Amino acid sequence: MRAAKEELTESWLLKAKRDLRSADELAHVSPPLLDTAAYHCQQAAEKAIKGFLLFNDVRFEKTHDIEVLISQACEVDATFCGCCEAARILTPLAIEFRYPGDYVEPDADEYRAAYEAAVMVYDFIVQKLPSISIS
Repeated sequence: MRAAKEELTESWLLKAKRDLRSADELAHVSPPLLDTAAYHCQQAAEKAIKGFLLFNDVRFEKTHDIEVLISQACEVDATFCGCCEAARILTPLAIEFRYPGDYVEPDADEYRAAYEAAVMVYDFIVQKLPSISIS
């Protein structure tokens, strides 16, 4: 029987994987929905990191700040410090394009940087958790 912690970790990573897929699909519709796609990039990284923290018994607050979450992950595994640039790119996307106001649509290069950062974080975490399988 699988441990509940492993199952919950898998569910966090599955949600992250689906956010990545959503981002990719939204970026390729016509016209592309890059604001929503960029938001899903941030969400993918956030959920993947939270899955890693959960797996390692680290409590985390309800936050969308990838930099804070990476900092917590660095306390478990110092190699997470290599994700700091991705965190810098992704953290603002939790709100930057999500609400009306000073609305600015990200351009294709900004979206691509966000997507690559999110994929890097997700893949990095999946490699750190070889016992977790994602469908």
